[in-house]
Amino acid sequence: MKTQFPQKAELLIKLKQGDFNVPDFIYLAAEDFRNDNFEKLEQFFSKNKHECDYKVIARSAHPSEEFYKGGTFDSIDTYADVGGVKYARKRMIKLAKSAKRLSILRQQKFNNAPEIDPEDMNVIVMPFIEGCRVMAKMIGNHWEFGFSRDRSCKVQNEPYITQIPYNRELLEVSRAIQQYLGFKCEIEYIITEENKLHVVQAKDISNIEMLEEEESARSIRMDGLHRIRKRRNYRERPVFIMDNKTFLLKVISKCEDLVLGCEDPAAGIEDILMLISDYENEMEQFALRNHRYAVIGLCIIVTEEIRQIAFHYLDDTPDLQKKLSKALFENSYKVDNFLSEADTIIAREKIRLSFCSHDAYGIDTVRNPLWSVYWLNKKHAKVVNELRRLGYETGDTVGIEIDTEGKPVIFRL
Repeated sequence: MKTQFPQKAELLIKLKQGDFNVPDFIYLAAEDFRNDNFEKLEQFFSKNKHECDYKVIARSAHPSEEFYKGGTFDSIDTYADVGGVKYARKRMIKLAKSAKRLSILRQQKFNNAPEIDPEDMNVIVMPFIEGCRVMAKMIGNHWEFGFSRDRSCKVQNEPYITQIPYNRELLEVSRAIQQYLGFKCEIEYIITEENKLHVVQAKDISNIEMLEEEESARSIRMDGLHRIRKRRNYRERPVFIMDNKTFLLKVISKCEDLVLGCEDPAAGIEDILMLISDYENEMEQFALRNHRYAVIGLCIIVTEEIRQIAFHYLDDTPDLQKKLSKALFENSYKVDNFLSEADTIIAREKIRLSFCSHDAYGIDTVRNPLWSVYWLNKKHAKVVNELRRLGYETGDTVGIEIDTEGKPVIFRL
């Protein structure tokens, strides 16, 4: 019987057979992990002892991964031994159940992605290659290349997109790969310091509609336009108002009620945990109601002083403090997960989102690019007070318009 491979593994096998520079790799099915079948993996390590050295990268290869957007499932750097690969797979499964849970649920609801069992996770193992990551794909009739930061450099450039890469081989190889596979694809490369090009992933994007092509196919050129009001670079989004400072002050107030017995009936640890849980549920339900949404960050990053008070208010009752600290730690991760699903962040200047290659350059961002609208740090108090004065609330719809000087203006609809 012919072995059925997930798309990620199948395309790597085809590219390897086509003599493209794909690093040596091995595919491990979920059954191999369940049955402790690692003989082929041991042989792989022995064969590639020099290339693997002490480190490999384990790439997710879930059977349903092709139906999800790039970056939904994780790749993990790990030690070049069986234990390291087993750890990496457990980490992928844990992330799919926790950090990526909201993203998976939203794609199932809004994109009709199939339900999955994270325990079915397959894995591709290849040597870890240090270098610059590049994403390539054809948009309309031109190629686009997204360059990520090189983590090995002390001074780093911001990620950027170009149609004219400094390495001409990128364009030639990308064309050759697409012609060889016979469909439009998104290709991920690693370019080493020696300027050697390694193909580490390919994804079929032929079934993904791109706005430029749709508009071109359905468009008719007119002769002129009369406008009273001009609008350029505009988007509308339902908005979530995030104020983590106020949230933590409420937690501290509840802790004070618990310690001093100010309420009747007296507050318990369950009341504090419920307050935290309610906030997390509010974020999750908002994300599941709205396919695209914005977050206005009145306060996203709370001062260390307030965090320390919240985390340690119950130190005199260690058992209760342990429950509170665990809940607050988990809450900070859930806030991050919620923010990572937003396509529009409106916050103070120092808020910086850390994007992986798929977040910044993936095919899913072509139609829906990520926007980060900011105000200057020195104007923080003034802007927050104005937002509160105008009465912005969670569930409102905001419009964002970029004026002719490239400055964003936001307003409630």
